[in-house]
Amino acid sequence: MRRLAIIALLAAALPVCAQIAPATLAQANAALQAGEADKALSLLAPLPASGPGAGQAKNLLCRVRFELKQWDAAVRECELAVRLDGGNSNDHMWLGRALGEKAGRASFLSAYNLGKRVRAEFEEAVRLDPNNGPALSDLGEFYKDAPGIVGGGMDKAESVATHLDQVDPARAHQLRAFIAEARKDYGTAEREFRQAIAVSPHPASYWINLASFLRRRQRWPEMETAIRSAATAAAHDRSPSAALYDGAGLLIETNRDAATAAKMLEDYLAGPSKSEEGPTFIAHIRLAHLEQQLGDAAAAQRDLAAATAMAHEYNPAQEAKH
Repeated sequence: MRRLAIIALLAAALPVCAQIAPATLAQANAALQAGEADKALSLLAPLPASGPGAGQAKNLLCRVRFELKQWDAAVRECELAVRLDGGNSNDHMWLGRALGEKAGRASFLSAYNLGKRVRAEFEEAVRLDPNNGPALSDLGEFYKDAPGIVGGGMDKAESVATHLDQVDPARAHQLRAFIAEARKDYGTAEREFRQAIAVSPHPASYWINLASFLRRRQRWPEMETAIRSAATAAAHDRSPSAALYDGAGLLIETNRDAATAAKMLEDYLAGPSKSEEGPTFIAHIRLAHLEQQLGDAAAAQRDLAAATAMAHEYNPAQEAKH
């Protein structure tokens, strides 16, 4: 009996890792998708650093920092997520994405080392879940873009596209379009972009990919037509999508049709299907710039205030580098 009492006392003295309530994680994810970075951080920052649910919390923190374009912080949080839950495919995918953004702003030597880590994380994400379509797409695009010295190669990208045929045919066509464009086979690239639109049940974002291709080919009227098609598709699709956000971004970057760009951002902000891929606070900043350009200074001030209220850590100067 004495021995059992001692064991009970020792057990009571050990720290207990509180489980993070699933409802809290769901609220934080909803805030992330709505672009409410400050709210997401306020929910996630106080949570335990270990125990059940901690890995998911760190993944969400990584993605909030990613949304804020705080690449070093995003990498740190995603590394913690992977450490806590190394068997989670999405954690490795997001770490690869954060490392990729950091590599894109690094010196040559740092970019080389980071590039190898990006490849390793995307490959691990796919190994853990061979049916993870976004991770496969990321890996295929890495292989397409990266030099052989860090493990890139067009043959590897084509192999991923073949795998994607069975997982997500639209993503497979999109990857083949990127591969063809990299090879300057623009006819094949355009056909593949259009085929991705044809086979996808949610084509709005694939219209944007086609519009981006047409922009690179300087086919301006066709680019604008594709953007309008994306807006039409988005209006009939209730799934989360950044198509309106991205379409407006293309118009802004090419200095075309500010009024249409503003309308697309207004529709995005008013709609129910926002996505972390189109941060709401950045949409407000872009809309404010357009409103200033269109002569509505009061509306511009309101949108800048809305952006600050959602994400006070975001530096609007980042938009000048978009």
